[in-house]
Amino acid sequence: MRPRLVLASASPRRKDLLLQIGIVPDEILAADIDETPLKGELPRPYAIRMAKEKADAVKTLRPQDMVLAADTVVAMGRRILPKTELESEARDCLELLSGGAHRVMSSVCLLGGDGQSSLRVSETRIKFKRLSQSERDGYLASGEWKGKAGGYGIQGRAGALVVSLSGSYTGVVGLPIYETRQMLEGMGYPCSLGQ
Repeated sequence: MRPRLVLASASPRRKDLLLQIGIVPDEILAADIDETPLKGELPRPYAIRMAKEKADAVKTLRPQDMVLAADTVVAMGRRILPKTELESEARDCLELLSGGAHRVMSSVCLLGGDGQSSLRVSETRIKFKRLSQSERDGYLASGEWKGKAGGYGIQGRAGALVVSLSGSYTGVVGLPIYETRQMLEGMGYPCSLGQ
């Protein structure tokens, strides 16, 4: 009998990505944690800490269940770009991303019902085209940037701005499904690619 799986995220994208590998979580319970980066915290350690803290927060509420948590961070060098809530933040992010390369780190933390734990980080390098003013204005007007790390979602309109991607596309969307499947199967959770 497979264990109960709790997804510690309210992201519809993460739920959809799990469905691609035949997984429907038994419960979705978003973690309520402070996501403020620590002073001087670098992107990769921040992504790892966020995934662990989300998993731990939900695990205290569902100690017998398997808990899956993830966090996605967009970074320019050592700088962590925000999850944009204001148009001005999104505009600043687009200015930084335009014509250059950046990294997206997606960390995944899986806690088993028996005390087992697993953590993986997927890192992807993305290059954006140099954006014209009309492209920036059009993207900002779309509102797709709201609540997105770095002010964009690659699965939407911003996909047309990507010149190249090296790494995990699903990691950029929000959950690297190759790594996630390996972790789940490693802890005895069956993942079916069939119907």
